[in-house]
Amino acid sequence: MKDTLKHRGMRKNLAEIVAAKGVTDKKVLEAIKTIPRHLFLDSGFEDHAYQDKAFPIGADQTISQPYTVAFQTELLEVGPNAKILEIGTGSGYQTAVLLHLKAKVYTIERQLELFKTTRLFFNKMHYRPKKMIFGDGYKGLPEEAPFDGIIVTAGAPEVPRALLSQLKVGGRLVIPVGTDEQIMTLFVRKSEKEFEKKEFGSFRFVPLLEDKN
Repeated sequence: MKDTLKHRGMRKNLAEIVAAKGVTDKKVLEAIKTIPRHLFLDSGFEDHAYQDKAFPIGADQTISQPYTVAFQTELLEVGPNAKILEIGTGSGYQTAVLLHLKAKVYTIERQLELFKTTRLFFNKMHYRPKKMIFGDGYKGLPEEAPFDGIIVTAGAPEVPRALLSQLKVGGRLVIPVGTDEQIMTLFVRKSEKEFEKKEFGSFRFVPLLEDKN
């Protein structure tokens, strides 16, 4: 579990690549520069950790491309103490980025094997989400709603209504929508009944599965 000067140099380069692709939020870029992404990957992949690529992490899941993580986080507009729901904990890299931004993070993972390993890893690294839950992200987390932001890290064939209903007025949902290829979509809750929707080009994610535990 080493983080060396070489790793830090590689992260600085990675942050520059992500910035060159259009991410401008300084706090998000700082998170990319700070968080030791190589520790979130199997040690066999360590050399690839600071490439701007997605990688397999077990249970048929992937750790998202750093640019995608940064892009989704920027769309979320995370302020300090923002209450954020993350659907798909995965390796925990996106969670760590949100924690770096001083968010209160509630995160849900539906793959038991991944849930267990990531929870142990968080303990070891002293990452402290408010809650880490094993369960179905489609349902969100009604008992903790409303949220300032909800981020979905898997492709959803359609937008789960439960997630929209759990946003605060003014809250933001960032979700990749589609089956084979996804369109990154932002919903901003304007009032009890009204949502503004914006689309931001295509991405590829593993599918968000419903009721498969």
